[in-house]
Amino acid sequence: MFSVADHEFMAQALRLAERGLYTTTPNPRVGCVIVRDSKVVGTGWHERAGEPHAEIHALQQAGELARGATAYVTLEPCSHHGRTPPCAEALIQAGVGRVVVAMIDPNPLVAGEGLARLQQAGIPVDLGLLEEEARELNIGFVSRMTCGRPWLRLKIAASLDGKTALNNGVSQWITGADARRDVHRLRARSCAVLTGIGTVLADDPSLNVRDVETPRQPLRVVVDSALRMPPMAKMLGLGKTLVVTASNDPAKTGRLREAGAEVLVLAGKDGRADLARMLDELGQRGINEITAEAGRGLNGALVQQGLVDEFVIYLAPLLLGDRARGMFDLPELAAMEGRRELRIADVTMVGRDLRVRALPVE
Repeated sequence: MFSVADHEFMAQALRLAERGLYTTTPNPRVGCVIVRDSKVVGTGWHERAGEPHAEIHALQQAGELARGATAYVTLEPCSHHGRTPPCAEALIQAGVGRVVVAMIDPNPLVAGEGLARLQQAGIPVDLGLLEEEARELNIGFVSRMTCGRPWLRLKIAASLDGKTALNNGVSQWITGADARRDVHRLRARSCAVLTGIGTVLADDPSLNVRDVETPRQPLRVVVDSALRMPPMAKMLGLGKTLVVTASNDPAKTGRLREAGAEVLVLAGKDGRADLARMLDELGQRGINEITAEAGRGLNGALVQQGLVDEFVIYLAPLLLGDRARGMFDLPELAAMEGRRELRIADVTMVGRDLRVRALPVE
């Protein structure tokens, strides 16, 4: 169905889409390549919400050469008026002769309508080229559109024997500089970075992006059931911070708000912050991807409640021993049937460390 040239041009469109990896939130990352007589005549990618979409940039560059050309788009062209006019209509008006689309837009406002509009205008549409790659690029947007909550990526740095800190809490640094730089790329592509109050009290982290050039910083989210967040915490002076709690203490809440934090009370039945409701709330705020960087307590709670979509574990070539702290605070298993199975999606060396990417097996 698809030629070698089709694959090459869609791969180019995906590379263009990646240029918006750190900037498009809450919109998806989209690239477009327009080809006429086997030559690229227009390219574009979506850069920021509210600005022209990838197809518009490519059409403007192509001009009259777009007539009769083939447009390769990594996501179904939109069919509704949002901040910008519908891209499907722009392709029709430009007179393109064929449209190749990697995947359907999961946004209910589109979800097939863009393709239908193109076909009704007599334009042949081919769907599904490099769909898996396109979906991976927008995994958070897909999650928010289909499940109502962000994609939660749990990042862990551990020794080869699965330890994340010494028994006294010291954890800097287990992994090398290359792995830590790679974590900043995860932060940069994320809309929010999530941690627990234990990590804040122990390390006073900034949780900002430092080793990657990016025009925006992710929202910092702290799970703090008892509202122990210090008003002098470093992150409060660095940008937006959301503290999610189960406490209604007005004095503590007031001090944190004066320090610049937003406090959101989401009490669960167990007296702790409700993590599932927190993710629903973040989804409603347009958060697509979250990278969690926490201790074994919050890590274990997220796993137990089935809220982790992806594990990214950096394993350092060192041993810390049995008494060091593990990755997850999980109840002891009495039988192997209670184990949680994962599927290894990727294993890559990052400097001296091993990065393992794994997904829960449903």
